[in-house]
Amino acid sequence: MVSLLLAGDIGGTKTILRLVKSEIVKVVPNQITLYEQTYFSQAFADLVPMVQQFFQAATDELGEVFKVKNIEKACFGIAGPVVNNTSELTNLSWLLSGERLATELDIAQVLLINDFAAVGYGVLGLAPEDLYCLQDVPKDPQGAIAVLGAGTGLGQGYLIPQSSGKYRVFPSEGSHADFASRSDLEFQLITYLKERYHLERISTERVVSGIGIASIYELLRDQDPAQESAKLSEIYQIWQQEIGKSEKTVDLSAEVSQAALAGNDYLAGQALKLFVEAYGAEAGNLALKLLPYGGLYVAGGIAPKILPLLQNGNFMKAFHDKGRMRTLMEKFPVYIVLNAKVGLIGAAICAAQF
Repeated sequence: MVSLLLAGDIGGTKTILRLVKSEIVKVVPNQITLYEQTYFSQAFADLVPMVQQFFQAATDELGEVFKVKNIEKACFGIAGPVVNNTSELTNLSWLLSGERLATELDIAQVLLINDFAAVGYGVLGLAPEDLYCLQDVPKDPQGAIAVLGAGTGLGQGYLIPQSSGKYRVFPSEGSHADFASRSDLEFQLITYLKERYHLERISTERVVSGIGIASIYELLRDQDPAQESAKLSEIYQIWQQEIGKSEKTVDLSAEVSQAALAGNDYLAGQALKLFVEAYGAEAGNLALKLLPYGGLYVAGGIAPKILPLLQNGNFMKAFHDKGRMRTLMEKFPVYIVLNAKVGLIGAAICAAQF
């Protein structure tokens, strides 16, 4: 059966909308993208006028091939909590309801899902070229699948196979569990973050995320300021001055990551080494809890950008370092998701299946 679907990936900064022709084949639908556009989210007071503008642009581009009334279902991945098919976006003044959107857009069914749940669906639709394999072992098609991804925060989720051959996707708040130190330096990082930000506890997300890279770098430069390069010193000073301002000219985490990739900055290299090891350790923790014989997928915006640093062995060393469970850790397929639009793919899959 062929369906016309609308998929969306809604974030506080940008929203991507995609018109998809979908055909259910076995479990995962075959999808053909008919039209796609990216919009600046804050330029619109609500999702409805954005989608209406998208419909008009699709009509102009596709002509008679596209008719709004033929759209059967829509699914939007939301950067924020979704409860009873409603969501109040964290970084936008939008209050969305699937029922309201269905009425105002004249679409029979509209589903809102958490953006990381969309990533969970999305891994089912990835092509081989969308993945880099870190641990190549056979998948169990009846096994659970684990997904995590560091970006602005740290998302986690999992997929459980159903008797129909499909998967049920579950989001998780596991990234807010306590960060456990594995070395003296990581213990120092916990103490440093508690004192600097007046915190009683440190979550894994505070370390394994974009903000975590900046925090790790701050610790290392404060411990040994003589090792800081002139370039990153200048960037750091600008970053400090811009804390709290709405407009920023530098992203310290990105600058540190790029310097580490270039291989010519000692502190940046040490910061990313600690970050990658903490990332691998948390991926291993998730694997221990879920036993993902169907695969563990590392998504999020950071992993593809620092891929060489994930390939050098530190990530998988930390992943495997689980004492008596090391042999077990070698039995799970591990992949890096390279396709930045995995959430959009997942929203379309979810729309096709619900």
